[in-house]
Amino acid sequence: MQSNSVIRLVQGRLAWYAPGGAPSGGAPSGGAPSSADAIAVSDAPLWLDDEDAREKLRAALAQQRFRPCFAAPGADVRLLRVPVSAAEKKHIGKSLPFMLEEQVVEDIEQLHFASVQLDKLELGVAVCTRDKMLTWQALLEDFPGIRQWLPEPLLLPWREAEWCVVLEGGEAIVRCDQFGGFSVERELLPVMLTGLATEQGEPEAVVLYGRDQAADTALLPEALRDRIQWRRGSLRSAMLLSESLPAINLLQGEFTARLPILRWWREWRMVAAVFALAFGLQLVAGLLDYLKLERENLALRAAVESSYREAYPRGAVVDAETQLQRQLAAMRGSGQSSGFVHLVEQVGAAVAANPGTSIATLNYNFSDRGGEMRMNIEAADFDAVERVRATINKSGLQAIMENSSARGDKVRARLRVGEES
Repeated sequence: MQSNSVIRLVQGRLAWYAPGGAPSGGAPSGGAPSSADAIAVSDAPLWLDDEDAREKLRAALAQQRFRPCFAAPGADVRLLRVPVSAAEKKHIGKSLPFMLEEQVVEDIEQLHFASVQLDKLELGVAVCTRDKMLTWQALLEDFPGIRQWLPEPLLLPWREAEWCVVLEGGEAIVRCDQFGGFSVERELLPVMLTGLATEQGEPEAVVLYGRDQAADTALLPEALRDRIQWRRGSLRSAMLLSESLPAINLLQGEFTARLPILRWWREWRMVAAVFALAFGLQLVAGLLDYLKLERENLALRAAVESSYREAYPRGAVVDAETQLQRQLAAMRGSGQSSGFVHLVEQVGAAVAANPGTSIATLNYNFSDRGGEMRMNIEAADFDAVERVRATINKSGLQAIMENSSARGDKVRARLRVGEES
């Protein structure tokens, strides 16, 4: 846990244990211990009732240089292991307080419950009063960014079949299980450890942190003294040997860590107001440009339609530009025998090749499928009409006789000429 930072309450004062450092007196009692004064100096926290220390912590939290956590006093948090069924797990958030109602003295409405899954069918539960949670919340209000609250005993290192005990002032902090531990007054430690040994069985080793080896050893029950591994140090020394933070977090339910929206709003509201004003002005300017361009577009479309009507006054106008392009293409003609000029050229050549034949009337229609010409011709006889029609067909067009009639010594015929289908 050397990369983590711990804030805890020591005799009612907030203390900050900054990350880093090595566990002073971490060697077993067989080694040469450092002096008590050196230990005290190296283990000394920064007290957060000092303004300089508060500023340092706030700056470190703002820069997110480490993972901060608050160590809730072990005397105020009870740790329980609770077996659950698969069905109970589905609604454990709501049912957990009622499941533990018989195991607590206080009214469950006044208690706060936090849980973590230890096994498929077992939960670790931390219980404390709501009043304590609110008190700690008020103490830490000036230090946003502390989003993990842990029961203090779980900060101690633990191994299978091993207990860890820290003697600090008039208090003893004990960790006896993966999710088991407590804090108790120093004088009550022998009684508590005797009861714990009766309940769980005696451990193979008791790692004991303190200042005076003889006095500390004498404090433990006689049955455990031959298993003691005494080390000079404090809670900080023990924490530095822990491998990682436990998964439990007291900030659950109504106390779940939330983003400091209100604080962010106070800090950034002027910037947000300027941004909103600039965005609003840009929006208005964009809307005005859009309306102006829309008016210009309508005027342009009206002008295009007016120009189209000058050239082609009849018929519906759907897309003037496309329609005009198609009609101009039909007028220009193409290599596939389409277009007015090409039709006139081919028909004129066919009529000129038959002396005595003339065009009386001519009408040209165009569409998406190409141009079509209807004409009335006069010839000397029906054979002359037929020769004109045959000549037109040979040019790659298709000439169809719609009707014919004799008028005196002339023959009048109506032909329809278009592209060969």
